[in-house]
Amino acid sequence: MAFFPGFLFFFFLQAAAGAEQSQGRTLTLYNACAHTVWPGLQPGAGHPILAAGGFELAPGHSRSLALPAAWSGRVWPRLDCTFDRAGLGRCASADCAAGLRCAGAGGVPPATLAELTLGPTQDFYDVSLVDGYNLGLAIEPVRPAGSGRCARAGCAADLNRRCPAGLAVRAAGQVVGCRSACSAFGSDRFCCTGSFGGPQNCRPTSYSKMFKDACPTAYSYAYDDPSSILTCTGADYLVTFCPHS
Repeated sequence: MAFFPGFLFFFFLQAAAGAEQSQGRTLTLYNACAHTVWPGLQPGAGHPILAAGGFELAPGHSRSLALPAAWSGRVWPRLDCTFDRAGLGRCASADCAAGLRCAGAGGVPPATLAELTLGPTQDFYDVSLVDGYNLGLAIEPVRPAGSGRCARAGCAADLNRRCPAGLAVRAAGQVVGCRSACSAFGSDRFCCTGSFGGPQNCRPTSYSKMFKDACPTAYSYAYDDPSSILTCTGADYLVTFCPHS
């Protein structure tokens, strides 16, 4: 478990106490950025949608959500969004194409993903750059109730600043995302498909190594399991946007 500065740890405990349900495990989303983030949430198949799939999160604010038993899904940051009173609109980065409330839809890559699967004896979680990168993100357990690699996973580096020209996504003259090589080039080698399918045939590339060097605890390509997937037991989870390194 990563250690927080004292004020942030106290802040998190207070936020968790006000979760949308008073018992069970929680997922707290905290915006440490200097700008607004619109989190998107997509459940795995057969799992319920949390918070209608998306909401606005102002700088320095958090929101805690009750986690249903055995829930599985992903969280990502949407940026530079404009919505009307009905929740209709779009985001310049990682838009879900469904308005403010993603309602089960996923984000349009590139998007930094926090992924979580709750299990009966062990949880699995990670931060993935397989769909590219648009903002620094971390996920970590709090109040772990058992054994496991209860550590922080994430990417605190600003990959938009170092994104190769062939991967960069721009809006209003600014780089707002860094695509994965699979998304940018679509080849079997980069997508781990065809003759490159499976962990024995799909190996790191210069592009995935760039992601991995910048963010060692995040998935950099499809079969980056050993150093990227973490486990814990019975914990609550905190997702932080713009985490400190």
